[in-house]
Amino acid sequence: MSPRVIVRPYAEADQDAVVGVWSRSARLAHPFVDGEGVGARADEMREVHLRQADMWVALDETGEIVGLLGLLGAEIGGLFVDPPSQGRGIGRLLVEHAAAIHGELTVEVYELNERACGFYRRMGFVPFGSRVESETGLTLLQLRR
Repeated sequence: MSPRVIVRPYAEADQDAVVGVWSRSARLAHPFVDGEGVGARADEMREVHLRQADMWVALDETGEIVGLLGLLGAEIGGLFVDPPSQGRGIGRLLVEHAAAIHGELTVEVYELNERACGFYRRMGFVPFGSRVESETGLTLLQLRR
C-alpha cells in the first residue's frame, strides 16, 4: 500500500463520494442481496448510517476517497473499499485505525461473502456467533478480534 493513503474523519462534503464507494463495493461484495447499493438501501446509507456511525474515510495519494469505515462503538458497522483500490492494504489500514481507537473489535459479515470472511480471518478475527438478518433472511457471522 502507498504510504500516502491517509485516514481522516468523514465530513458532510464527502457524502456523494462515500456513497459511491459504498455502492460499488457493496454490489460487488453482496450480489446475493436484492437491490444492494442502490435505491432504498442507498437512501438508508445516506439518511441513517452516515449520520449514526462514527465514519472514517481513506484517501489515496490524489485525495480521492477510496475507502470508508463506519464504527458503532467498537463494532465495525461497515468497511468498504472501492473495487479498483482493493488489494492495496486500505481495508487493513482502516481496521488497524479502528483497533487503535477501540482495542477489541467486533463485526458482522454475511456468511456468503467469502472474500470478506477471509479478510477478517487474516486480520485475526474469530467467530463467536451468528444470526439471521431479519431484513434479508441471510446469515451474518459474528466475529471478534
